[in-house]
Amino acid sequence: MKAKISKRLKLVASFLPAGAKFADIGSDHAYLPCYVCQKDPTAIAVAGEVNVGPFQRAVETVKACGLEQQIDVRLGNGLEVIEAEEVNQLVIAGMGGSLIHDILESGKTKLASVEQVIAQPNVDARAVRKWMVHHGFTITDEDIIEENGHCYEIIHAKRLDTLDNKQLDEKDLLFGPILLRSKPHAFYKKWNEEAHKLEHVLQQLKQAKQVDQKKQEQFTKEWRWMKEVLSNETGTYYS
Repeated sequence: MKAKISKRLKLVASFLPAGAKFADIGSDHAYLPCYVCQKDPTAIAVAGEVNVGPFQRAVETVKACGLEQQIDVRLGNGLEVIEAEEVNQLVIAGMGGSLIHDILESGKTKLASVEQVIAQPNVDARAVRKWMVHHGFTITDEDIIEENGHCYEIIHAKRLDTLDNKQLDEKDLLFGPILLRSKPHAFYKKWNEEAHKLEHVLQQLKQAKQVDQKKQEQFTKEWRWMKEVLSNETGTYYS
């Protein structure tokens, strides 16, 4: 069987090097490791899944693809499925940013040999970026892709032996330091939608009997940032 994966997962997989020795946490059907290992016979993967149903489906997919020698499917929570110094790359895709943050934080003792982290949070990418910069990882690349009406951010970080590990400011953490410069089409789509949502939230806050002043100020600041980054040479994209 030839593994078929979404455009989103193909983009995530593209950040892995040849001969990768990686773990895919929350692997579901193990489509991503199967796709990578079919393309690269030198790659080795651990497919981790916390739920029994998806774990069993992953085992079946690996078997159907004939990749039992390259992919080890394991049942367990987060980074519990890997041993210290077992993998060099880590993929965590398709879950919320806060959950990815918590998985990385609770399993950080397993990351001594991990040189690369590739994360694809469905929401709250800021939480992932915060964890990375606070734990010695430098964001070296980012991308964003639209699929089935949703825009997905992919964050690629490396553990670099450098003294100039840039501390990202609030704006970088929210939008992504690299995406903020490249601004591909999906970036505009995502943040145009987010700006409209936040505008609606701010209108509701104004009508509330008790207003959380701090929250209102933070949301207002972020809404202004969104309008600012959406503007371009021909005027404004935000409408």
